[in-house]
Amino acid sequence: MAQNPDSLKKADSLKIDTNLLNRYRITPRQNSIPVRTRPQMVREEQLPVTLLDYKANYWHKWINIGINLNQTSFSTNWSNGGVSSLALGGNFEYRTEYNKAPFDYTSQLLMVYGRLSNRGQIARKTNDRLFFDNKFGTRLAKNWQFFGSVTVETQFDKGYNYPNNALPILISSMFSPGYVTESIGFEYKPNNVFNLRIGTGTARQTFVLDTAIYRGQPNNYGVDRGKRVKNELAFQLVAHYEKDIMQNMHLSANYVAFLPYGRGLVENIDHRLDMNLRAQVNKLINVNLTGTVLYDKDQQPKPQYTEGIAMGLSYHFP
Repeated sequence: MAQNPDSLKKADSLKIDTNLLNRYRITPRQNSIPVRTRPQMVREEQLPVTLLDYKANYWHKWINIGINLNQTSFSTNWSNGGVSSLALGGNFEYRTEYNKAPFDYTSQLLMVYGRLSNRGQIARKTNDRLFFDNKFGTRLAKNWQFFGSVTVETQFDKGYNYPNNALPILISSMFSPGYVTESIGFEYKPNNVFNLRIGTGTARQTFVLDTAIYRGQPNNYGVDRGKRVKNELAFQLVAHYEKDIMQNMHLSANYVAFLPYGRGLVENIDHRLDMNLRAQVNKLINVNLTGTVLYDKDQQPKPQYTEGIAMGLSYHFP
């Protein structure tokens, strides 16, 4: 039987209470198992650490050994003339340094000796020097430190003057003269190339132990006749410059000015300048150009100088 359209309209038009639907709506149940969370804690743990067996070495050492040989020979009938000769020279330099802030210690030992032998002549020395310097300092500022130093300088062998057609005259020997200098003051060292010592309190002892040089040295190096030591107080400047100016070329220069208190005239200031230019050909062979200018009124009234060029073998460590 066909439905009445009016009844369908009535069924479709029924009102539904949505609050009832929301009341009985199925919602997911919460987890019934309780979950406990613990706060995270960070604790310091001590782990064993094995230290490397390293020790700080505050000492540094340098050694330089050189031997120079120069030889010429002529036959007895060589028409251009000439004299056969043999020259041999050697040098030894040892440096050590201890540097642990704020203290600093440096030491230098320099030994130089050379001889020349010409046919028909007595062998003569060409170079002779013994120099030993020790300095202890403590830092005051970045580029300044307070220092104390002791320096010893003399020669190994006897030195002679060779007048024409006369016997050699003795003019010097070991510790005749010899110099011992004690100095305290301030040092300026801005880098590893240059340093300047200002010795405001300096004492120097001049030794003449061999009285046989009286004939060759009338002024006796400033020491009174009959005495062997002369003491002086002075102001001293010591400047040192050392640098590789080119590849395989090294320049070093050392200047000393000594002004005795009580002798304030400029002409009484002692000056000494030593320079060395070394060109390294290879690991063993080098060429050296050396020069010294000296003015000491107690030795000579006029400046003295010496220069030399030598080629030889050298060994540097390290």
